[in-house]
Amino acid sequence: MSETVVVVVPDADILASAVAARLVVKIIDAQAERGWASIVLTGGRVAAKVLRAVKELPAADAVDWSHVDVWWGDERFLGAGDPDRNETQAREALLDALPLDPAHVHPMPDCDGPDADDAKAAADRYARELASAAKPGSSELPHFDVLMLGVGEDGHVASIFPEHPGGYETGTVAAVHNSPKPPPTRISLTMRTIQTAEEVWLIAAGPDKAAAIGMAIEGAGPTQLPAAGAVGTDRTLWLLDRAAAAKVPQRARSLR
Repeated sequence: MSETVVVVVPDADILASAVAARLVVKIIDAQAERGWASIVLTGGRVAAKVLRAVKELPAADAVDWSHVDVWWGDERFLGAGDPDRNETQAREALLDALPLDPAHVHPMPDCDGPDADDAKAAADRYARELASAAKPGSSELPHFDVLMLGVGEDGHVASIFPEHPGGYETGTVAAVHNSPKPPPTRISLTMRTIQTAEEVWLIAAGPDKAAAIGMAIEGAGPTQLPAAGAVGTDRTLWLLDRAAAAKVPQRARSLR
């Protein structure tokens, strides 16, 4: 049965450092067990802080970065190198400084690619890339050791928004049109894909997230609050600063 843990730390800077330390340890443990690790990145301000904090950790030198697969949970369907793309943010914050194998860094397609402005074709392309990394005969998805997600003020995760058609997608990757947040066109892992990860980490800071997080942890429906449906097969971690956890019941917290 999947375990849910809520961890609360004082502020966003400490949160970033704590998540970075957990991520490095998770990668080291996965490599000790299987020789490889597979992580799914998210975007946003806190995510960038986390990645920058990883770069400063001495323990990061213990990771064999050439044996890490890097995926993304969602992406803004913009041109290559656009500063609003999650890939661009991640490369600037950390990835370009690591000895990663380029063949194992898997950004979602951009609108300059072979699919041009056809987001559905681009999403299908990413789904095929995921399938090609899966173990033969096992599934249409690779193993994800940890899948990180930001949480929006409305409770959205990746580019799955409350009551939006993207939340009903049944494939592994979906094109998202008419997003409530700009830009309007995006690509996202579906909830079904998110729920295959060994561990799902929901990371949030700031008081504007508190109401949605409180409702999600208390059992809101995933259609109304997608964050409530983002659970890992083994473990779900809510990694929050005090402001974001303001409406989380004290009994649910692991650390204050």
